[in-house]
Amino acid sequence: MKNYEINEKLDIKDILSDIENYRPRRRGWTWRKKIENLEMGGHTYHDCSEPLKNSIGIPSAVQYFDNLDPQPDAVITTEIASGRFEDDIRRMRMSAWHGADHIMVIRTAGQSHYDGLIEGTPQGIGGIPVTRKQVRCHRKALDFIEDEVGRPINYHSYVSGVAGPEIAVMFAEEGVNGAHQDPQYNVLYRNINMVRSFVDAAESKKVMAWADMAQIDGAHNANATAREAWKVMPELMVQHGINCMFSYKAGMKKENICLSTVPPSAAPLPCTKYDLPYAVALRDFFKGYRMRAQQNTKYITSSSREATVTHVLNMMISKLTSADIQSTITPDEGRNVPWHMYNIEACDTAKQTMVALDGLLEMVELKDSGYLKEEIRELKERAVLYLEELLDQGGYFEAVEKGFFVDSGKYPERHGDGIGRKIDGGIGAGTVYKRDIDYMAPVTAHFGYNNVAQYDEKAVDDPARLIDGCTLEKPDKIIFIDELDSEDNVANRMKEAEKYRNSNFVKPEVEWLADGTVVVEIFLPTDKRTAEFAALEIAGKMNIKNPEVIHIEVLHPSEGTRLQVKGKVDIDVDITKLKMPAEPVVLNDDELWEAIEKRPMKVVAATIGSDEHSVGLREIIDIKHGGIEKWGIEVEYLGTSCPVEKLVDAAIETNAEAILASTIISHDEVHYQNMKKIHDLCVEKGIRDKVNIVCGGTQVSNEMAVKTGVDAGFGRGTKGKHVATFLVTHRK
Repeated sequence: MKNYEINEKLDIKDILSDIENYRPRRRGWTWRKKIENLEMGGHTYHDCSEPLKNSIGIPSAVQYFDNLDPQPDAVITTEIASGRFEDDIRRMRMSAWHGADHIMVIRTAGQSHYDGLIEGTPQGIGGIPVTRKQVRCHRKALDFIEDEVGRPINYHSYVSGVAGPEIAVMFAEEGVNGAHQDPQYNVLYRNINMVRSFVDAAESKKVMAWADMAQIDGAHNANATAREAWKVMPELMVQHGINCMFSYKAGMKKENICLSTVPPSAAPLPCTKYDLPYAVALRDFFKGYRMRAQQNTKYITSSSREATVTHVLNMMISKLTSADIQSTITPDEGRNVPWHMYNIEACDTAKQTMVALDGLLEMVELKDSGYLKEEIRELKERAVLYLEELLDQGGYFEAVEKGFFVDSGKYPERHGDGIGRKIDGGIGAGTVYKRDIDYMAPVTAHFGYNNVAQYDEKAVDDPARLIDGCTLEKPDKIIFIDELDSEDNVANRMKEAEKYRNSNFVKPEVEWLADGTVVVEIFLPTDKRTAEFAALEIAGKMNIKNPEVIHIEVLHPSEGTRLQVKGKVDIDVDITKLKMPAEPVVLNDDELWEAIEKRPMKVVAATIGSDEHSVGLREIIDIKHGGIEKWGIEVEYLGTSCPVEKLVDAAIETNAEAILASTIISHDEVHYQNMKKIHDLCVEKGIRDKVNIVCGGTQVSNEMAVKTGVDAGFGRGTKGKHVATFLVTHRK
């Protein structure tokens, strides 16, 4: 790859070229180098790290302090999920210049269910598929970027799902520096068989240990999922403890094991009274392990102001109790729109706050008596009692089966709304087998007995010598597969904006190069609902395609509403002439929980016909992403390419109240033909008056779906809450 000047754009084609021969130049996680009493710009800093060679300070630093840009001692995270890895490279460069040295790439939800590595570069939904090509291109680009800023940059993704060990190996081969890995995440939020999950995790952790990766656990998902997040603190400690000890026993160094410490509450609650005792208790329990601080995404809305204030309050806890990694969740969590600018804003917020609080513990100290001490002791006692009961029930698997986890009661109180999974159920059930007597695994990083001594006594500590080294030592043995899809690939995507790539043409963007989008603020002197549709009308008159209101905030019920929309607006709208559709009925969480608690519901779901797409339906189902499981709806998932007859028969066998069918393929109207077939079969088998038939897909319209005889059709942008509301309000 060529050497770039600071004022020169990265050439993505250059990064992609000869990618099959790229080899990572280093492996392992790198922590920042703290500098005692750092002198910069005439000031002394006590909690800062080595400065960057090239960087951009916060706006006031650039304007008033000659770009004074001290770097805090905690690693700073930025999270990327645009779905186009070639565009993410540019965001990585911008983030690094603003202080990020932990680039975390979010995977698609559906990838947790893949049973092997995927190849090619298909565009993701709510993230990107982690493929070898994507990882290799990112790591290659980061080699240049870290030279440019003068600091190693840690590249990170997820080792989870039924393909976890395969992904771990690929990450080790490709120089990935850190990853999420927690078998409990698989079990609770992806319904992957718990035996399979823990066996896979042992192998994955062994590989990650060989590569010296940092590992972040997934315990924080409990307080992002529970009804009242501040009540699951004892459970969180137990989850942290299980994964920490499991990781340590699998061979990981304590200093590479990171707890994902998420404050359990947010304003307007008295959050410091919850969050600070919890943070101190964690650090008391888990000495020697690392702490990764992150916002609680459960309470993030689309307000950038609110997200920023929450971020700052959380970092005050980080400064009072220490954080080795400071994550920077942004309003994207509430908007589901990954914007360049908010990645940068979040990095700047972290940097500004942590530097502003420099030396805080030299001036203040936490009280060792009174409320704080009592709360810490109580939390620790509850966690110990929780763990003792878990052991008394027979262990982790039995406790999960009985719904111990993500119960919204504060232990020992229980509300009975925990996530229950079957020991012999879930995805991948029955796929763990006892090793044969002559089983052999002549590879470098492998968990457990690999039977190599019978072939070579010297191979016990170096099993790969039996095959002259495996891919971990000899990357030339890796088989690199470039692209599998002739349509959906990086080359074709880049052609779409070729006019704007490294040329004198520029076009607004917020997500991808030349996507043509701008963000504008609007104030309209009317109520919330009217303001929303007025803004859409304005966008329509500007000929903006697919206009979206990305934030809406009532300043007064009748006097005015603030909105953020895509587009530049300088026109007015006569709101009395607006044609507003009937307001869709969407039940809130409490209404849905109450309805399902009073009357439990079971549904069957599948992607039908010859369709292999699974991501969309999984997001409608999975609890982690606000799927219908969240409210207690029991789902029997039959997978992809499911025959219509099988789906209807499953509804009969399980006495299901509804059939959920996903269909993306639409050539020759096959999606609507299959919908009609479901309806006709239900009539034929005598259950049509007993079940709701709900179909969805990117090319589905409700009007056309209903014409086929089904009850409802859901198209692009559908969320689990929309489907859950329909199921509850249209019960037979």
